[in-house]
Amino acid sequence: MHHTNHFYGHAHVFARFCGLDGRRPPRINGYLQHGWNALDGFGPREKYVPVTPKFVWSDAMRRRGWARGRRDYYPIGAPWLYLTQLEPAGPQEPREGTIWYPFHGWERQHVDGDHRRLIDEIREVEQGPVTVCLYWLEFGEPAVRDLYERAGFRVISHGARGWMKKGTDPRFPYRQLAELRRHRRVASNRLSTAVFHGIAAGCEPAVYGDPMVLAGEDPMHGGVARIRRLWPELHGAEVDLATARQIAGQELGAGCLASPEEIRTVFGWSGETNDL
Repeated sequence: MHHTNHFYGHAHVFARFCGLDGRRPPRINGYLQHGWNALDGFGPREKYVPVTPKFVWSDAMRRRGWARGRRDYYPIGAPWLYLTQLEPAGPQEPREGTIWYPFHGWERQHVDGDHRRLIDEIREVEQGPVTVCLYWLEFGEPAVRDLYERAGFRVISHGARGWMKKGTDPRFPYRQLAELRRHRRVASNRLSTAVFHGIAAGCEPAVYGDPMVLAGEDPMHGGVARIRRLWPELHGAEVDLATARQIAGQELGAGCLASPEEIRTVFGWSGETNDL
């Protein structure tokens, strides 16, 4: 199994959905999209074994991939939508405040931006309590985390996504779902996976503030300008919720969800036994 299939516990969610042991997902026969982007859900320079399936979230991702000359796409819906089926919302206290996701880097690329400026923008816009969720790398940097804590924000991290099938926190998506369901708004300085997850979890979205810069950002993505041009409706301190839900459904693949039997078949899990 390609190691990115483990990111954020996505393979674990699918294993549970299929009635298998969610702690030890079987090998997926293909590449599983692990995050949203403005291309086809995968990295612009990634190399693939020919004719190996690419499991993407939506038909929109498939079409964008085909436009780049790639093939072998299977839209199956985002792991997040399967998780919300497995973890239906129960009785809740009224939602309150905003969960804010600053744009983050990853193990090989770091973000260059002014967190103090972003804090000022958050204070100017948000009403009520603010939870700032940092990627595990930034959360582990006191110089960054302390800035948000001193600003009076609650600062959290959902956990580590893992790397080379080591350090994956399978509870990552469960923590994110619980946090999103307790907040009224979800916001970020870039349109991102977390924003779409928040919309699907019932939050009112917002995208505003200094978008920051990713070191060595690949120009094939078109950068922030392309994302703003393609999805202008999702940018701003206030966004039309009905429109946001429609777009989120398209990008997350709400119309592409498969049954457990179908997932078992396309993942190559048909012969796996139920270990639960």
